[in-house]
Amino acid sequence: MAASIADALEVSLDYLVGNTDLLLDKGILQRIVELQKLAPEEQRDAFKFLDMFLRDAKARKAYAQ
Repeated sequence: MAASIADALEVSLDYLVGNTDLLLDKGILQRIVELQKLAPEEQRDAFKFLDMFLRDAKARKAYAQ
């Protein structure tokens, strides 16, 4: 029942029961689930691209200040 409530509110079950204060977007959670379904080498490639993007985004933010 708690999972249904969390789904209806579009929050994670952990957020609903107070195990985290981090409110994760449902779309982000769905992408994580899809990543977990990939073969290990596909996951590695996807994470390489994500890591590069995050590194560049952090650099842009640092230089903008």
